[in-house]
Amino acid sequence: MLKRLIAKRATRQLPLFKLLAVAEIALMARKHFGNLSPADRGRLADLVRRGRNLTPQERAELRALTAKLDAKAFALAAADKLSPVPVPGADKRRAGHH
Repeated sequence: MLKRLIAKRATRQLPLFKLLAVAEIALMARKHFGNLSPADRGRLADLVRRGRNLTPQERAELRALTAKLDAKAFALAAADKLSPVPVPGADKRRAGHH
């Protein structure tokens, strides 16, 4: 309950363009997250919750799951959304996200 109240107050203080950017990035994240099966999403969440306490096999599994997310494309698109200038490498993807 307290977290929701703090989040609500914080969003009221953000300028509209920042709220729009956050919302667009959330939608992009959802799209990339959709590249995973429900089982993969659950496993990814489990691995992330464990943090740095992963075995070498779990680290490899985390790498494989994040590869399915196309993390590089997501990071470039998110940076491009937030940047006042075009981000190099994001221009090829920009046409597909607008």
